[in-house]
Amino acid sequence: MFEQHIGKCSNKVKNIVESGAVKKFAEAIGDPHPIFIDEETGKKSRYQRNIAPPTFPRVFDFGVIAGLNLPKKGLIHGEQVFHYVRPLIVGEEIFCWLKVEDYVEKTGKSGKMGFLVLKGFGEDPTGEIIFTSKQTIIITEAVRKEMIV
Repeated sequence: MFEQHIGKCSNKVKNIVESGAVKKFAEAIGDPHPIFIDEETGKKSRYQRNIAPPTFPRVFDFGVIAGLNLPKKGLIHGEQVFHYVRPLIVGEEIFCWLKVEDYVEKTGKSGKMGFLVLKGFGEDPTGEIIFTSKQTIIITEAVRKEMIV
């Protein structure tokens, strides 16, 4: 169903690690650590500013992969892993994009399911990679049927 998209990438999209968004995100995930929300703590840290929680890139715009038309509902977020070279610093610009890494189909008791693996990248304005992420999206039989119609 999505094999032809393996290797395709989105265009890079500029994102800002905005202070207010970091604070709201930290509160929403139940981790109001001072390094995320308190400016004085950030100034005293080795980064000299606040940093974002490790899963904060979930709110970034990673662009659109041409032709990869996923439905707006019914998908299952299978898993996601982040790898960091360094933390995201509040106030910095991050350029993000996605790549389709893999797609496999497996048949189970509830029918055929697709497993779409996307790799995300975040880099600074000089092109240095700050983080990567890998996520698996599960496409159930019911969703597959809706997509084919």
